[in-house]
Amino acid sequence: MKIENLEQELQLLREQLKNHPLYAQLESVDDIKTFMESHVYAVWDFMSLLKALQRHLTCVDLPWHSAQDTSVSRFINEIVLEEESDFNEKGEAKSHFEMYLDAMQEVKADRLKAQAIIASFTSLDNICNQIEAAELNKAEKNFLQFTFDVINTQQPHIIAAAFTFGREDLIPDMFLSIIEQSGENGPSKYKKLEYYLKRHIELDGDEHGPLALRMIKALCGSNDQKWNDVLGYSKQALQYRIALWDSIAEKLEENKGNLVNAL
Repeated sequence: MKIENLEQELQLLREQLKNHPLYAQLESVDDIKTFMESHVYAVWDFMSLLKALQRHLTCVDLPWHSAQDTSVSRFINEIVLEEESDFNEKGEAKSHFEMYLDAMQEVKADRLKAQAIIASFTSLDNICNQIEAAELNKAEKNFLQFTFDVINTQQPHIIAAAFTFGREDLIPDMFLSIIEQSGENGPSKYKKLEYYLKRHIELDGDEHGPLALRMIKALCGSNDQKWNDVLGYSKQALQYRIALWDSIAEKLEENKGNLVNAL
């Protein structure tokens, strides 16, 4: 299987995600707040996928040994550098997850709940039980459980599949549009969120996306079983992302219903 065939197989699910009804419901900064309070877990677990890939595809053990594929190792290390210790809008070194939390605070979204829940995840061996016990809705739990099921396969090509194809591409552009329409002071009022989104667009579009596809090619090579694994897990990653979007859309609909009833 070639990467082009893989992308063709995933096209229907990717179109479903791209055209999800959720996007039409994101009309205000309050809607963005609701979205971020659920999406924050996807921002966080992305880092766990990344660090799992770093464990498998670079050398983080002692004594040190050369990586099997130096080009893939360099790609992963570059992403770790940018995702774990990028510069924020003030030139301060911060992870993208920390930038996201700062942006949540800026729009007055509840970041404390997410921080408390994530702090309760302390052991990879027991992570599934800890996720199940957390104060999360079903879609959030299922999304996180899938991520750590993937990590626990210990198979780099499977982890790379969830890392590469389980993302969303439309949200940064849409958020920026909403912020720009939120009044004269919109972008200047939400500088942290605007910077995070633009940085996200810059890295994923120009660098990370194409390089991630090269990583998939390098990890699968001519092994048909690995390509089939990537296809299967990529489909699941997209399905869990769609289910997460469904749950956020339901929450937004509920919020707007409550607002109408209160008037």
